[in-house]
Amino acid sequence: MQFLDPAHVDVLAPNFKSRLSGVTATVVRLVPLQSRDIAIAAVAPALPTHVPQVRLRDLVTMPRHGPSGARVWHARRNSEMLAGIVLKRVLRKDLKLLFTSASQRTHTRYTKWLIGQMDAVISTSRKTAGYLDRPSTVILHGIDLTAFSTTPDRARLKARMGLPAGPLVGCFGRIRAQKGTGDFVEAMIAVLRDFPEVTAIVMGRATEQHRAYERSLRERVLAAGLENRILFKPEVPVHEIADWYRALDLFVAPQRWEGFGLTPLEAMACGVPVVATRVGAFEELVVDGRTGALIPPQDGPAMAAAVRAYLENPAERMLQGEAARAHMEARFDIAREAAAISAIYRELLAR
Repeated sequence: MQFLDPAHVDVLAPNFKSRLSGVTATVVRLVPLQSRDIAIAAVAPALPTHVPQVRLRDLVTMPRHGPSGARVWHARRNSEMLAGIVLKRVLRKDLKLLFTSASQRTHTRYTKWLIGQMDAVISTSRKTAGYLDRPSTVILHGIDLTAFSTTPDRARLKARMGLPAGPLVGCFGRIRAQKGTGDFVEAMIAVLRDFPEVTAIVMGRATEQHRAYERSLRERVLAAGLENRILFKPEVPVHEIADWYRALDLFVAPQRWEGFGLTPLEAMACGVPVVATRVGAFEELVVDGRTGALIPPQDGPAMAAAVRAYLENPAERMLQGEAARAHMEARFDIAREAAAISAIYRELLAR
């Protein structure tokens, strides 16, 4: 790929982890969009070639000042905040340090110190902002509403994908206890007995340490005699996931804990109502009773009751799916997120 010369870059967005993560997905989604109106580049070991990038080694030799004077260093992890501090304090680069916080837990003394060195802070939700010891700007994540969109013919899409014609209830994401995958499986075992036409889909990947957990869920489904109605599907590439959302009639986000959580946004953008636990930013994303239902985490009976209510009322399910898409268009277009962050970049560059 073609790497950029940092001498011509105003904003640097580091992403120091090579494996897929929420931060990686955020950088991949936002940087190409922001690069249309501001000189921004990612600094990362492995990103798709369409993302503007600067080599890590070029940070050491880059000119002290950027095209506009100071540069913005936009960190999203502790390691990236520390790198920004070293570049600024040790290598004497003219940087304005910005941090985006997504964590919803009390920070360690070390993290608090790092955050205290930042020139500005963004929080990904109001709940996240509440865990900080300093003011921050709340900017909720957005979604590409072109990539994630509704389908005019869900039945035809299901047939093309080889999926059952009846209602589909999905749960997508990493397979692990923290993500509530087992809570979803148990709820669906209870629900499917009363709805013989309904199928549930668990889609995602279990990392090595969670393989035994995934096996236990498959065994539980087999013991219930529902192996043909609770389907385990492998993780699919990002460019294919939207069709899986579009094929659903209902999405469930069963997390026990979450920093933010993009899956409800992706589902709603595809016109699918969402049953979500009250964790992460979900209470700021899902409008209870209008675009979905909010339930307590780790409450199997509440999850089963919420799913059952949607399956019993297809007309309401359709109305809430339409409201979900409208809600996304009004508040969660990724262009809004990109513009709000770029406004902070410009404010820091102008100081």
